[in-house]
Amino acid sequence: MPIDGILNLDKPRGMTSFEVVAALRRLSGERKAGHGGTLDPEATGVLPICLGKATRLVEFLAGANKAYRAEIELGIVTDTYDATGKIVGRGDASALSRADVEAAAASFRGSIEQIPPMYSAIKYQGVPLYRWARAGVEVPRKAREVEFYRIDILEWRTPLLILEVECSKGTYIRSLAHDLGGKLGCGAHLRNLVRLRSGPFYIGDAVTITQIEIAFRNGHWLGLIHPIDVAVLHLPPITVTDDDERAIVNGCLVPRAQEERPSVGLSRAYSTDGRFIAILYYDEEHDCWRPRKVFADRHIKS
Repeated sequence: MPIDGILNLDKPRGMTSFEVVAALRRLSGERKAGHGGTLDPEATGVLPICLGKATRLVEFLAGANKAYRAEIELGIVTDTYDATGKIVGRGDASALSRADVEAAAASFRGSIEQIPPMYSAIKYQGVPLYRWARAGVEVPRKAREVEFYRIDILEWRTPLLILEVECSKGTYIRSLAHDLGGKLGCGAHLRNLVRLRSGPFYIGDAVTITQIEIAFRNGHWLGLIHPIDVAVLHLPPITVTDDDERAIVNGCLVPRAQEERPSVGLSRAYSTDGRFIAILYYDEEHDCWRPRKVFADRHIKS
């Protein structure tokens, strides 16, 4: 039977996000599967896995804010910016105080321009940067605007620093570790990373691959699947009539109800009996709703 929903997976260390998706595809038997935001192979924590119709909402999860716990070692610089890389520099962090570290961390809060690491999946001339890096070629990378909403120091024991970070999409915590080391003048790299939250999904509710495997084997997997609309609960909801639902599933425009407050942007639409139907966007010029992504079946009641 088709599986439409989202798994809040606690990704194990040593697996790529692609390998995790492939494993879940095998376990579930659901051909359509995707993840809601890449995690490095050595990182662990929240990796939402979308199955079936939920794969059409991957962009919303990938674009959601994230939270991490990052363990950073000062005084050692690596070419990958993490513990898997080759040491390319050393510095002395022994004289640094907590006040020094707090001031440096505070300088990254807010919107900043961040240069992605060479060892990343971003492409240059159609080739991932990590392939250029492995070939010993340094290529230009464009700085990207990212935002750090929160950078809290959880622990500071020279030379180890543990941070809890809340940030926007597209942020590289490896780059934060590297840049923080540069700011402090001693260099640094990321030793360990755990994603604590991805959009609406939290580490406390995440399940392991082993738990998922057992659940599918015993037929108890439904209890682990989150409804697909969980990915878009940040969008305002509207309820549409049966006639409007028929129009939406056929890709037609529907008028805005007079009691609805018009707002430019996306909304999630539900039927009168509470079923998630579609994501709509408001056409201000024509004062109507246009279907953006439709999830309801065409064979609805007449």
